[in-house]
Amino acid sequence: MGTSALRYGRDDHYDVISAFIKSMRGSDPDAAVYWLARMLEAGEDARFIVRRMVIFASEDVGMADPNALLVAVAAAHAVEHVGLPEAQLNLSQAVIHLATAPKSNRAALAIWNARSAIQAGDVGEVPAHLRDAHYKGAAVIGHGAGYEYPHYHEGGWVSQQYLPDELTARRWYEPSDHGFEQEISERMRNMKTSEDGA
Repeated sequence: MGTSALRYGRDDHYDVISAFIKSMRGSDPDAAVYWLARMLEAGEDARFIVRRMVIFASEDVGMADPNALLVAVAAAHAVEHVGLPEAQLNLSQAVIHLATAPKSNRAALAIWNARSAIQAGDVGEVPAHLRDAHYKGAAVIGHGAGYEYPHYHEGGWVSQQYLPDELTARRWYEPSDHGFEQEISERMRNMKTSEDGA
């Protein structure tokens, strides 16, 4: 029975890591820690495990809990600097954090969708006011003209175009109502209201 439980061939490697990721995504810390323990007992490379945790922190938790990435990266550092078996403590803490964190894949969708748009030909010129104006002659050709420095404005924000002319209506990041993204969503709504009222 013990040998069977720790059997860890090629298929088991992929099945167990899949169960581990899906348990964290499903917000089940007990299952996530169990699959972590299975991998550690089978001799899985801790660097492989923690690499998947770092990816997970951005792909599945994202801005719903921005600290998740810091926790996962800290666990990766612990694996390198402390090593096993002690780093199992750091891995367990990080896995529990990731499993119990609010979830959002909106940061991942933002980059995937933006890259898809660019690959489909949705490209445009950098607006003149955003172009580099630090070199001699830049002002003559209008680079940087009209740029508003946000820190000179109340709240550190000013309504201003940042996308190419052809893409001003496009949105790639749409925050969810999970965790910290609620606050981001509210902030973005307030900026949009200020922009519309300007």
